[in-house]
Amino acid sequence: MRTGARLAVVAVLTVVAGPVGAQTRCTETTRFDPPLRVLRCADGLVLETETAGTLRPVDRDGDGHLEGAEIGGHAVFVTIPASRRVRREGFQILTPHAIASVRGTVYAVDVTRARTSVFVEQGHVDVARRDAPQISVTLGPGEGVDVDDGRDALEVRRWPQERVRSLLERFGR
Repeated sequence: MRTGARLAVVAVLTVVAGPVGAQTRCTETTRFDPPLRVLRCADGLVLETETAGTLRPVDRDGDGHLEGAEIGGHAVFVTIPASRRVRREGFQILTPHAIASVRGTVYAVDVTRARTSVFVEQGHVDVARRDAPQISVTLGPGEGVDVDDGRDALEVRRWPQERVRSLLERFGR
């Protein structure tokens, strides 16, 4: 884990993410070491994304709680609060290749042009191909999966420490 001073710029924003007029109040912070945008929502959900990445919050029902986020590139680190687990609310990260669905956990999703990689630090995550959401695998702590445009079965693997470290260092962990 990296130590040292962290600089941040804080801005309050209203994210319009659902039906017209629906708003979710979140705070966006920009960190510089490492360079990240951090979206903290009122219900405790935290999404950390690399500054070069794209992130579009999703609030389909307009109730002020995000159901998911769509990312188009780079990586996002997701922390789902225990309160969401108690309420049994799901959360999805949508990428061009995959859907990662959870009920409460800490995990990372990395997107490139060729594939989406999902790694679970805590809890469990269901992962499916974006074009075949009915067929999924479940990841537990220390496990990951790579999803590409192919048709091969998704293979859950315990990730080697170097791969885990490389991904998590991008988020200052």
